[in-house]
Amino acid sequence: MMKRFTKKVLGVLTAGTAVLMLAGCSVAKNGGSGAGTKQDKDTVKIGVNMELSGTVAGYGNAEKQGIQLAVSEINKAGGINVNGHKKKIKLIMRDNKSSIATSASVAAQLTTKDKVAAVVGPATTNAGTAQIPNVTKAAVPFVSPSATDPKFTLQKDGKVQQYVFRACFQNNIQGESAAKFVMDKLKAKRVAIYADNSSDYGTGLAKAFKKTFKGKIVDNQTYSAGDKDFNAVLTSFKAKNADVIYVPGYYTEIGLIIKQARQMGIKVPIVGGDGMCDSKLVQIAGAKNATKIFYTTPFSTRVAAQDPVASKFLKAFKDRYHADAPAFSALAYDSVYMVKQAIEDEKSDDSTKIAAGLAKLKDFKGVTGKMTIDKYHNPDEPIVIEEITNGKINNSFKIE
Repeated sequence: MMKRFTKKVLGVLTAGTAVLMLAGCSVAKNGGSGAGTKQDKDTVKIGVNMELSGTVAGYGNAEKQGIQLAVSEINKAGGINVNGHKKKIKLIMRDNKSSIATSASVAAQLTTKDKVAAVVGPATTNAGTAQIPNVTKAAVPFVSPSATDPKFTLQKDGKVQQYVFRACFQNNIQGESAAKFVMDKLKAKRVAIYADNSSDYGTGLAKAFKKTFKGKIVDNQTYSAGDKDFNAVLTSFKAKNADVIYVPGYYTEIGLIIKQARQMGIKVPIVGGDGMCDSKLVQIAGAKNATKIFYTTPFSTRVAAQDPVASKFLKAFKDRYHADAPAFSALAYDSVYMVKQAIEDEKSDDSTKIAAGLAKLKDFKGVTGKMTIDKYHNPDEPIVIEEITNGKINNSFKIE
């Protein structure tokens, strides 16, 4: 999703919860005050803090599917090998309702009441950031499948957050990759930027894009989550003869931007980030309007089909859900297997040991590609740009 899809990053920040999120950031320390959680004889409890309802539920429910598929596979194969003893995963899933305040309380429930060994989620950066103080206090690690803000895994002083990890690339890499694609593949000289200013995700991608793009930025405008009418700004873009419109944000607004742009006769390519990786984008925009649409993504079904590990996942996902696997499902699937690998490498399901194992993951073969976790708890993995024509993905491009 999302170096992105706030998060992811992906993230939705409302004025009423901004203070809470910032307060949460300020109290998160590198070392947890708890001794970590212990698991019982036959199970490993993995918590899920996810956006299953609310503004960005599309991402959360896609990730839920990837998580459930991974857990089902692992348990069917006997479970996780914890120092020679196979233990089944007990999944504890809670809905944060796309709310920062709820995400913080869910994290407290999972760590103090449910006593989970690790957490997968949230999907978005802001919801994930709100979780950090509580998981840090309990010394329980979490992996966000799609929180993409570059600072997500860091403390204010630049040191790494000991219990915070992600399975996705960062916003700056998305923005840079999009700018290179626009210059090298689309040959654009004049770009208009229309960014979501209500999340770190949109502003972060826009900043990275502007830093890398060598052509002329003919206009630079912003919108907010929940906006519906984009016609005035799009009319301005049309008058300024932009070759490409770059729209870092989420499918909920970008679908409408695409629809309104095409309805007024704007036919130039529209490019964005992994926040567009949801089938609802085309539903909102209309299939006939969704042409010359491009977005950065950590996972492409076209590329995955050529890889034995990823193609096996694609088949399993389709058999279970009767649909093609979206990027967010793939990232969440990898997140569960990252936790499994960390437990098996450390020969322990103690939460502090899992954190140590995640920090040392090297050449982990996930369905989104081979990854190694760096010293800032970010994965080094490939990036792809997909193209939509008439509402369907018809092309993909690897960005080196």
